[in-house]
Amino acid sequence: MSLLSIKHVTTQHGRGRTERLVLKDVSLDIAAGELVAVWGLRRSGRTTLLRIATGMERPEEGEVLFAGQELAPRRDKILGSEIGCVQPPSSPGEGESALDWVAEGWMAGRSSLAAARRRARETLAEVKAEGCAEFSLRELDAGEAVRVALARALTGGPRLLVVDEPTNGVDLMDRDPILRLLRGIANRGVAVLMTTGDGAALAGVDCSFTLDHGELLGGDAQPLASVSPLRRRASHSAQSRRMG
Repeated sequence: MSLLSIKHVTTQHGRGRTERLVLKDVSLDIAAGELVAVWGLRRSGRTTLLRIATGMERPEEGEVLFAGQELAPRRDKILGSEIGCVQPPSSPGEGESALDWVAEGWMAGRSSLAAARRRARETLAEVKAEGCAEFSLRELDAGEAVRVALARALTGGPRLLVVDEPTNGVDLMDRDPILRLLRGIANRGVAVLMTTGDGAALAGVDCSFTLDHGELLGGDAQPLASVSPLRRRASHSAQSRRMG
C-alpha cells in the first residue's frame, strides 16, 4: 500500500486576472523506502506540490491520503513527526548553533536538554555533519545547511521525508554526497519525496517525474555514482588564522 497517495489534485493561485492554474489533475503515489523526485522549472508548481503532500495546503480538487487516511484532518498531529520537512532555518537566531537547533527538535518530543543534545550530536553524525555542531546557523554554507536541516527533520522519526530542492545553491562537490544521504535514508524504509530543478539530481532515484505547466509526467530512474562524504569543516579559529 502507498504511504502517500495524491489523487487527481487540481489547485489554482490568485484571483481574477492573476488567477493561475498551478496543478492540474496530478496523481502521485510513494511507498515506504522509495526515493521519488519531481523535476520542474521555476514556477512549475513544485513547491505547491510539496505543500499539498505535507497537508500545509489543501487542494481545490482531489484528495491526499497518508497511510490510507485523509491527510488534512490529521496534519497537525503528524507533521513534524510522521512527516518530516527539510527546511533550512529562514531566520536563524543570533548565535544559535546547529547542535542547539537540532536539539530543539528532540526536545519537542519531550527529551531533556542533556538527552536532546546527545541525540542531536548522533543525528548530525548520521548525516555526516558532526563537524558543524558548534557552528552558528549563520556560518553554514548551503550544503551544510541542507545536512543540518536533514538532521532536524529526522528528529521526529518520520515515515515520509519531504525535501524541496536539496542541491539548490550547493557546491558541485557536495551535491552527490547529499543525494547519497537521501538514498541511504530511503534504503532504511523512509519514503523520500523531493523536488529539483537540477537534472543531475535525478540520479539514483526510484522514480522521477516532470512537472510541466501543472501536469505531472512520468520518467525513469537513473543510477547514482559512488560518492564521498562531506569533509570535516575546519574550526573557526583555524579559518581566522588562514584569513589573517
